[in-house]
Amino acid sequence: MVLAAGVLAVSSAAILTRFVQAYEVPALPLAAWRLALAAAILTPPVLVRCRGELARVSRRDVGLALASGAFLAVHFAAWIASLEHTSVAASTVLVTTNPIWIAALSWLLFGERPARTLVAGIGVALAGGIAIFAAGAGGATGAAPTLGNSLALAGSLAVSAYLLLGRNLRRRVALLAYVWLVYGAAALVLLAAVAATGAQMLGFAPVVYLLLVALAVGPQLAGHGAFNWALRYLSPAFVAIAILGEPVGAALLAYLVLGERVAPLELAGFVLLLVGIYVGARAERARTR
Repeated sequence: MVLAAGVLAVSSAAILTRFVQAYEVPALPLAAWRLALAAAILTPPVLVRCRGELARVSRRDVGLALASGAFLAVHFAAWIASLEHTSVAASTVLVTTNPIWIAALSWLLFGERPARTLVAGIGVALAGGIAIFAAGAGGATGAAPTLGNSLALAGSLAVSAYLLLGRNLRRRVALLAYVWLVYGAAALVLLAAVAATGAQMLGFAPVVYLLLVALAVGPQLAGHGAFNWALRYLSPAFVAIAILGEPVGAALLAYLVLGERVAPLELAGFVLLLVGIYVGARAERARTR
């Protein structure tokens, strides 16, 4: 239930990002603001409740948290930037291939051979993604589709590493301390990238900052916070499959807020995504039993 609520919260990210990009905010500053605000909001409760726990976190776990944050920063920077160069359909399909990488890496690194039912769920969900891609293939592919597709794939690989590292850390570090370390590390990486590129961080319209706060509170804290909480109890592969429900929620919000209609083939893809999540959930339930 918490994971489902997280998917609903993250589904609003596409709409809020669309509104922010309408004010010509570049990808790196947008991602940097999102993570920096999330870390700043978490700082007061962390200092009040988690100072003792943070002092007990080992250097190794701090290093892993910093690495997880770096991968999260790469994910957001690459995925948001990919939307500037390729179609939304292509970017969405490539960035949601992470169940494949997570299942493969979990098998290779941790010896966790995925159950056949879980593999079937991944296959059905990815078939839904391909259907959504095919529905949008007739639209513009962007100014540099090869670059955009490569960035989206890089974002998928980065978020896979982020989830795998988070699964390892969440067994030893409480949620609040963990997300503060990870979001703070991601914000520092993105702010360094902004400084290196000379991108604009200030001077936007006041409504932009309100939207950025909404991105930090909703998709980042509520959405990704739910994912990180669930990693303590569920496998990274299933969490990744559940995240595939984001396009379904985003499409519903786009219809309600922006009036964007869903093509029949896209609707079929959404149904396949939901079926894949259901099949994966059954496999996860059998695994935990």
